[in-house]
Amino acid sequence: MTESVQHSPNDVLRAVRIGLRMSQDDLAKALRQAGEELREPNDASKRLVQRWESGVSRVPRPVYARALEKVTGRPLESLGFTLPVPTARVHGDGSGGHDVDAGAPGIAGADRDSRPIARTAEENYSGIWLSRYEFFSSSREQSFTAAHHVVLLQHGNRLTAQSLSRASTNPDSPLSLDLTVDRNVVTGTWTEQTAPDGYYQGARYHGAIQLLVEPTGRRMAGKWVGFGKDFDVNNGPWELRLLDTSTAKATLERYSRVPGQQGR
Repeated sequence: MTESVQHSPNDVLRAVRIGLRMSQDDLAKALRQAGEELREPNDASKRLVQRWESGVSRVPRPVYARALEKVTGRPLESLGFTLPVPTARVHGDGSGGHDVDAGAPGIAGADRDSRPIARTAEENYSGIWLSRYEFFSSSREQSFTAAHHVVLLQHGNRLTAQSLSRASTNPDSPLSLDLTVDRNVVTGTWTEQTAPDGYYQGARYHGAIQLLVEPTGRRMAGKWVGFGKDFDVNNGPWELRLLDTSTAKATLERYSRVPGQQGR
């Protein structure tokens, strides 16, 4: 006897479509047109819209996610889809180490039923990204956020990122990432060399990182882990946000500045 699978309808998307006075076929046509305008052709169909609205398909592929946002004028998270990307805060664990808040929706709290996002062959993450992570300083007894502009290059399923010159909230603290992407899961290692004349006096830190990619392909968020004092392994939130898909020399120069400051 075969057990039937129950799906929760996406009533939000259906309501938005009706509010736009579109049939399912109209929405599919609008998505294809949006794909052409975004230079990301897609094969949206009435059947695909039906799968979204019935809940059979819970997360659209990135090429469709971007088209949906363009057509509806709404971010994907307000269209009723399941987004398993976490947010979290770091805190002291009471024994010298530092962890993500137990009550925060970290990666372990992501929807276990969410299926990995199938990526298209054309999907590429190369570009300029804003990297931000949070860490707890036990000597200063407070949390800090470090930000870098990084250039990310993709070769097959390998992603390598390197911070740009003069592009960090911690001056002269170059950051590098060595990552592997498997559908919507990004896993790898990180290394940061702190400034010789900075608070950490040239210390070199490294560890592991795992991120989940949002359906739009424009944000990755997850956690880092790394060593601390007294043989502790600490962790905290980390995110990457896409700023520019270009890696041209002029673009690199434009982002060679401290995040948050105006470009030249």
